[in-house]
Amino acid sequence: KEVPSPNYDYNANKLAKRYKKAIRDIEKELKALPIGDLRRAHARAVLSEVAKTLKTVNKECEAWVNENIPKSAKDGVARTIVSLGEAKTIEEALKIAKFNRMNKTMVDAIIADTYTDLLAVTQNVDHKTRAAVRKAVSESMRANMTTSVTGRKTINADTLDKIRATLDSATSTGIIDAAGRRWKPEVYVDMVTRTKLMQTHIEASINEAIEREVYYGVVSSHNARDAC
Repeated sequence: KEVPSPNYDYNANKLAKRYKKAIRDIEKELKALPIGDLRRAHARAVLSEVAKTLKTVNKECEAWVNENIPKSAKDGVARTIVSLGEAKTIEEALKIAKFNRMNKTMVDAIIADTYTDLLAVTQNVDHKTRAAVRKAVSESMRANMTTSVTGRKTINADTLDKIRATLDSATSTGIIDAAGRRWKPEVYVDMVTRTKLMQTHIEASINEAIEREVYYGVVSSHNARDAC
C-alpha cells in the first residue's frame, strides 16, 4: 500500500530558526563593543554573555533531538504497519507502533550522532568568537598605544574597520564539512536535522519490516522514465 512520504520541514526549520536567533544575539553583543577602546574587561563580559546564549541553545537542541528523533522513528514504524495493511491510517498505526530491539538501538545511536553534529556548530561559534574577540582587543589596545605615542587623539578609520571585520568574522561560518564546504550555522542545522529525521524514519521502517520477516520495496513516484 502506498503511504505518503513524511515532511519534517516544520520541525527542522524550527530548530534552525533558534540557531539563527542565537547568532543574531551574539552579533548584537559584538556590535555593542567599544571597538575604539576595547579592553580585556569588555572581552570577559561579552564572552560571558555569548557562553550563556550558546549554553541555552545546546539545552534546547538536546530537548529537540530527544523529542523529534524518536518521533520520526515511530512514524517510520507506523508507515510499515500501514504499508502491510495492518492499519488503515498512520494515526491508527501510531497507536500500536512500538520499537523493536533494532529500532531502539538505532534511535539511541542517531540521537547521539545528531546531538554531536549540532553541538559542533555551537562549539565552533564559541571558539571563533573567543578568538575574534581576543584578536580585536589586542588590535584595539595596540592601536591606542600607537596613537598615544604619535600624539593622535583617536584610532584611524582603517584600523577601526579592521577591528570590526575581525568581530564580524566570528559568526560568519558555523562549520566546515568534510568536503570543505562552509555553512552558515542555521543552514547547516537545517540540513543536518532534515537528513537525520528522514534517515531515522526510513531505517525504522526497514527495521520494522525485517523484524516481521517481510521484505518489500517502496516504489517512489518521481516521474522517472527509465527502468526503475
